[in-house]
Amino acid sequence: MAFELPKLPYAYDALEPHYDAQTVEIHHSKHHNAYTMNFNKAVEAAGLEGKSAEEILTSLDSIPADKRTAIINHGGGYWNHNFFWESISPNGGGEAKGKLADAINAKWGSFAAFKEEFTAKAAGHFGSGWAWLVVNNSGELEIVDTHDQVCPITTGLKPLTVIDVWEHAYYLKYKNVRPEWITAWWNVADWDKAEERFNAV
Repeated sequence: MAFELPKLPYAYDALEPHYDAQTVEIHHSKHHNAYTMNFNKAVEAAGLEGKSAEEILTSLDSIPADKRTAIINHGGGYWNHNFFWESISPNGGGEAKGKLADAINAKWGSFAAFKEEFTAKAAGHFGSGWAWLVVNNSGELEIVDTHDQVCPITTGLKPLTVIDVWEHAYYLKYKNVRPEWITAWWNVADWDKAEERFNAV
């Protein structure tokens, strides 16, 4: 069965005023939809029908070299956006709780120190990409960035939350001022979802 554009778990205007309805709608219905359609084409071209996105993205070495780039670009774009939409919420904001909060405090000393480092990673990423909080291959929390549509699960990382810092993710409202978008993202970041993912690792 072909991959489909997932329905958002909230209305396009539900993240206002931090994330404007027009950007959310274009980001989802145009950009994410294009990745979805092109991923399906890449999957068909590579003969990978019937596999999950996770199966495909975690076995890139088995994909013929001439088909791999399209899978990385469009499959990563499909998966990354699915994960992004589920990482933000109208009820987001605040700080991590529970075991995730304990792990953040153990690693960075405080949520404020973590927030400062994550913000710097997102702001400092050159060009298009993403900043992620992940559980790394050693089982520790780590802040990483990936370029273009590289997906962290391709290297065995287990993502907990993410911010999209491609310009299309924020340009209509925040223009070229990426730090303002990052500041706004903290108001919609879904820490309940991040903790749920952490507890499932």
